[in-house]
Amino acid sequence: MREWWREISGLVLPAECAGCGAPRTGLCEECGAALHDPGARQVWPDAPPDGLPAVWAATVYADQPRAVLLAHKERGALGLARPLGEALAGAVYAAVRGGGGGGAPDTSPRESAPTLPPLLLVPVPSSRRAVAARGHDATRRLALAAAADLRRDGLSVRTAAVLRQRRAVADQSGLGARDRPANLSGALVAVRGAGRLLGSTPAVLVDDLMTTGASLAAAARAVEEAGGRVLAAAVVGGPVPLRHSAGRTGGVHRRDRETPLRQVERAAEREAESYGQA
Repeated sequence: MREWWREISGLVLPAECAGCGAPRTGLCEECGAALHDPGARQVWPDAPPDGLPAVWAATVYADQPRAVLLAHKERGALGLARPLGEALAGAVYAAVRGGGGGGAPDTSPRESAPTLPPLLLVPVPSSRRAVAARGHDATRRLALAAAADLRRDGLSVRTAAVLRQRRAVADQSGLGARDRPANLSGALVAVRGAGRLLGSTPAVLVDDLMTTGASLAAAARAVEEAGGRVLAAAVVGGPVPLRHSAGRTGGVHRRDRETPLRQVERAAEREAESYGQA
C-alpha cells in the first residue's frame, strides 16, 4: 500500500528536483546528466577486501548523484528508479565490455550490443529490517530498471534476486570501514535452487553504491559458492577516483564513440601534462 501511494503521489503532488531542489520537476536535466558524469569507469575502495570483483561506477557518489540516490533509497522517490537504472545500465555495459578487468572498455556503438553474452544482474540484498523501514527494496528496483534499459539496447539480460541474508546483520550505512566486512562475513547465501541458474549464466553484481566494497565482496563469494561466475560488479555511485585510477580506465560512458586506442592516447597526454612533459 505504501509503495502504491508513493507511485501515485509522485505523479500528482508538486515536486522538487531530488538533486538540486529546482521546482516542478522530480529530476532536472542538469542533475539527470550528473548521473552519467564523468562516465562509467572502474573504481576501487581505499582498501579492497578479499574477493572483490572489478567494480564499475556510473558516477561519483557526491553532490547531485548522492542526493538523488538518497531520495530514491531513503525517501521513497520511486520515480527516480528509471534514470538511476539507466545510469546503472551504463556501468554494467562498460564492465562487461571491459571484460570485468582494468582495461579500457569497448565503446562500440549500440548496434553491436547484441554481441554481448546473456547476463544475470544479481542485486546485493539489503537487510529485511532496512527494506521494511524504507517500504521498498531500492537495489532490486534499480536492477530491474537497468535490465529493462539494457534489453532496449538488444541485450539478453535478466534480473535474479537470488541472494539472501542467512543471519541478521546491521545496516551497513551505520558502520565504519573496519566493521563492515565482519558484519557481512558469511552472512550472504544463494537461495535454494539458484545454483542451476547461476551456473548457466554469468553474473554481474549490482548495487546502488560502493564505499568499502564489503557488500560486493560478500555477494561475490555467495554466488561463487553456489557454482556461479561473477564477471564484474556495477554501481551507480562510486568513490572519487584517484588520478592513477582515472588514467587507467578512461572514465567512458557506454554511448561515447571514442575508440579505446584514443582513450589510451588521451590518458597518456593528461599524464604527461601533469608532470610538465607535454
